[in-house]
Order: sequence, then structure tokens, then C-alpha cells
Amino acid sequence: MKSESTSAEYSPSHDSELKAYLRDYYGRRVQKTDDLVTNACCADSTARQFAHIHELIPDEVTSRNYGCGCSLPTDRLDGITVLDLGSGAGLDAFIASFLVGESGRVIGIDMTDEQLEIARRNAPIVAKRFGHASPNTEFHKGFIETLDAVEDASVDLVISDCVINLSPHKDQVFRAISRVLKNGGELYISDIVADRRVPQRLKDDPQLVAECLGGALYEHDLRDVIEDAGFLDPRQVSRSLVEEDVGGEAIRFYSTTFRGFWFDRPLDRRCEDYGQSATYNGTCPGSEGRFALDDHHEFEKDRPVLVCRNTARMLSETRLGAYFEVSAPQQHFGLFRCGPGPSNGEAPAAPCC
Repeated sequence: MKSESTSAEYSPSHDSELKAYLRDYYGRRVQKTDDLVTNACCADSTARQFAHIHELIPDEVTSRNYGCGCSLPTDRLDGITVLDLGSGAGLDAFIASFLVGESGRVIGIDMTDEQLEIARRNAPIVAKRFGHASPNTEFHKGFIETLDAVEDASVDLVISDCVINLSPHKDQVFRAISRVLKNGGELYISDIVADRRVPQRLKDDPQLVAECLGGALYEHDLRDVIEDAGFLDPRQVSRSLVEEDVGGEAIRFYSTTFRGFWFDRPLDRRCEDYGQSATYNGTCPGSEGRFALDDHHEFEKDRPVLVCRNTARMLSETRLGAYFEVSAPQQHFGLFRCGPGPSNGEAPAAPCC
């Protein structure tokens, strides 16, 4: 079931002091990546992954990279609608605009006037460099907790790079995401998580909050928030240490990238075995030999792999279905069997979901 719009229950005035601080921090105090104090939100993952696109984007945009990972999937995105939460000066949105092509659309949402001005000013420049007749990007001022500028069930892919940790209402963010995604749509998000619940004194440090540490969730609490919004079985794509022993606390902060799919008919709460297999056909550009769904599902071209029903649906009821042949469900065999595949020539089992 789709979530109702959160506009009526969410009031930015409840968090006016925090939002004012964040606007000042990213609108005036921080003018480039090098101005950041911690290592949490200064990753160059996206720039390295999409270097051929990155070099076409003006320095005014690329110098304001405040991300912690790569929040853009590497499969074909032609013609889809992408929503970038906390789009800032527009770096990820512009890279997405290249990937979706002239027939696609990219929407950026941000609350900082200075960042939005840079993104809007550079939109026609970027479009011209990409060879587009006109910009396929649009940037709106707004809050990621409500996404008022975005219609219900209108988006194919939601991305965000190191922004959701800044919201004190992460549950409302994910409910808003579920509202705007189409059936079979995807969230693909990089953010900061902690290996334990963040001590209150770190939460109360405004600079640590602004630099994506103070507002980070314990990683298992974040998973609960995502699942409570209807994104069952979210998958981790990558995870790496960015800071530890912050403020004298024995705590570790990680950059994690995860993906989740929205289905009007929800996924199973557990990995259930329905006797299904998935075979990658090798047609995803740049991943012809093997395709990685997440950090523990890698599919070799033409090699059948046993999968749980959730994975089967992710690979057949979304845009990823173009790359896979997935067998129909048979009967329920209980929980999906984890462990190494059989050695008798049968399809190998995937690792545990």
C-alpha cells in the first residue's frame, strides 16, 4: 500500500534551528569539498565510476561534492525518471541526466538556495555539453521528508548521497520515497551508518551533524526504518569505514550503499525458497561477464543460480528483468537454503540474503 503524503504532518518549523544551521553550513560556510572537517562526506566514488561524464561538468559543480559513496547504479538507465534527494549543486543529478538521456528526466530536491542557484545556472551548460537540445533536469526547493514537488508513483529511481542522515525524521523520508516510486521502482542510496547507537553528546554537536556523523543511525536501526516504510529485504551493495573513535567515543562510522525495490505487492519478510533460479544474459553494458545485484549476489553470464523469491522478483519485476531469465515459482520449500552450491552440475545456490 502506498504511503499517504507526509506534508500535512511534517512541519519544517519543528526543526527550524537545525535546518537553518544546515543551510548556513552548506550554503555559506562550506564552499568546496576541501572545506569539510571530517572524512565522512568527501568521497570521490561517483567521480571515479563516471569519470567520462564527470569531466564534462563545470568545476563550480564538481568542486562541491559532499557525498560518501556512489548512489548511481551501473545498469542501463535510458529514458527513466530519477529523483535526487538533497541534490545540492547538482553533481549526481547531472551525471544521472547523462545516463537517462534526452528521453529521461531528473528531478533534484534541495533546501539550500545557494546550492540550487548553482545547479539551475549550470543546467543549460551541462545539457549543451552532453549534446542535449534542452536540459532534462529540474531543481526544486523543498524538503526530503515530504517531496511536495513530486507526484505519486511518478519516479523510477530515487538516489541520494549522504543526505538522509541529516534528516531528524528519516521514517518520513522513506515513506515519502515509497509514495513517489512506481511499482517496481528502486531506491539506491549512499549514506553514513554507525556500528552502535550514536551517543547523545555527538548527536548534539551541530558540526558533527552537518558533517553526516551526528545524525547517522545505528545500521540495524536504519534497516528497520527502511523496512517499516515498506521496502522489505533492502540489500547492501557496499560498506567501508570512514571515521572511528569520534569525540573520544569507541564508535565506528561506515559509508554504506544500499538498494531497495518498491512493490505494490510486498516482498516476503524472509528469504523463502520457491525453487527458482536466475540466469544473467550478459547484456548489461559494462558488466557483460558478471552482474552484481548486491554484496553477496553475483551472477556469471549464462550460469543459472538458485535464488529466493525476493531476489527472483527483483530480477524479473523491475528494469533488471531485461538482463535475466528467471524461472517461475514452483512450490514453497521453506526458508531459502544457504551455503555453497551442489557439485553435481545443478544450479549453484546463492549466499544467504
